[in-house]
Amino acid sequence: QVQLVESGGGLVQAGGSLRLSCAASGRTFSSYTMGWFRQAPGKEREFVASANWSTGNTRYGDRVKGRFTISRDNAKNTMNLQMNSLKPEDTAVYYCAASWVFDYRVIDYWGKGTLVTVSS
Repeated sequence: QVQLVESGGGLVQAGGSLRLSCAASGRTFSSYTMGWFRQAPGKEREFVASANWSTGNTRYGDRVKGRFTISRDNAKNTMNLQMNSLKPEDTAVYYCAASWVFDYRVIDYWGKGTLVTVSS
């Protein structure tokens, strides 16, 4: 059974940092693009970051570029999202995803999400 399980969410003050992790199991994701989306209350799901470690390509959403960094721990089969200089507008549920085509409408695998709350 394929599973993506997020962890690391929580409450942080503006300007602080959090590190999200996504533990993958059930299959090898080495050829997939993996990454993160987020969804704030009442808003559409938003692309945050993605990486394909086979090609070395990484992408970031405009609103997080320069503040967030995506990485992978092969030994633990996990993907991480280091979030620095957090802002209240970063408050959302963050979802881990893996897919051949990294479009939220056609994602192959989703995690259940982890809540990040940034207080002002």
